[in-house]
Amino acid sequence: MTSKQRFIAALTRQKTDRLPVTTHHVMPSFLGKYMNGISNDEFFDAFGLDPIHWVQAFAPEKTRGEYFDPGHVPGYLEARRVVSDDWKIISEPVPDERYATLRYSFITPKKTLTTVLQSNEHTSWVSERLIKEKSDIDIIGDYAVKPKCDVAEVNRQAAAYGERGLVRGFINSFDVYGQPGCWQDASVLYGIEELIMATFEDPEWVHTFLKILQDRKEVFIRSLTGARYDVLELGGGDASSTVISPEIFDSFVAPYDAPLIELAHSVGQRIVYHTCGGMMAFLERLADMKPDALETFTPEGMGGDTVLLEAKKRIGDRVCMIGGFDQFHYFTGCAPELTRKAVRRCFEEAGEGGGYVLCPSDHFFDAEVDLLRAFADEARRCVYL
Repeated sequence: MTSKQRFIAALTRQKTDRLPVTTHHVMPSFLGKYMNGISNDEFFDAFGLDPIHWVQAFAPEKTRGEYFDPGHVPGYLEARRVVSDDWKIISEPVPDERYATLRYSFITPKKTLTTVLQSNEHTSWVSERLIKEKSDIDIIGDYAVKPKCDVAEVNRQAAAYGERGLVRGFINSFDVYGQPGCWQDASVLYGIEELIMATFEDPEWVHTFLKILQDRKEVFIRSLTGARYDVLELGGGDASSTVISPEIFDSFVAPYDAPLIELAHSVGQRIVYHTCGGMMAFLERLADMKPDALETFTPEGMGGDTVLLEAKKRIGDRVCMIGGFDQFHYFTGCAPELTRKAVRRCFEEAGEGGGYVLCPSDHFFDAEVDLLRAFADEARRCVYL
């Protein structure tokens, strides 16, 4: 099988020639520190992993006055930013002794909203939330652009990538910094603690907020017809069982993300639902949303709660499972033989009958090269009879 064929077979819960093995995002800081700055594709080739090509391409809706932001240079995994005369985004540096810090201003006819992002050599995070007053969500609802997918660009890149590997994207996140799921996007914009409290104190406001974000994502998903993605990501770790209760999931997560999955299926797209954190209490709830795949099946040793064998028994006949590997303990500070045993254990617990992709539980920033080689090599030895 080619890597693409192997991925597609796993996503459709079929047996493959061998265990598909890959990783989530290949972080630029890792490539720079450990791999002499090679490219993503060179990384996959170096270790014999099944490659993933991430594509995110937006198209402005000119009839709504949208256009590409002339001052925006896309960063890591970013599409070209879409703006309008009523939704302009500017950034300015903020002095900080420790981290690179930028303040973003969202300028609208009624009000300017601001958020602050900080970064180190590995990643970025929000240090000032965009939503500071509950009425701020009305500004988003009234003025935020609703980018569509640039299908031609996705297809151009898919054609160039061919059978090399999986073409993957994600449902559009909020501008500058967000994540694909409705609840996760809201958590980024308002703060997870504040959002959880609001579900008790003002649930109708939370529903209104989530619907505004869902509407933007629906526009994007409807535009995906004909786009040659193999799978798109939805979800986020703030919807995990280590963060929220089953009651919050049932009331504020599934009612907004499940319709997006159904809509994606209606335009010919597959969805992987990303839940970094606890999953065991939510397994059937997650599968009930009918994604094609679930990830990340984070083990207890990394702060999750996954028992991989139990997860396979409970929902493995309903969805493809991606992840389950403990990169914290088996990519650094151990003998290669222990890494190999961890790979084999994942295969024995989740690989039966196919429908499993071996992958670290989310991305990693540090890894020993010899352990990565052991990880990839042992996975390639896991064959289906």
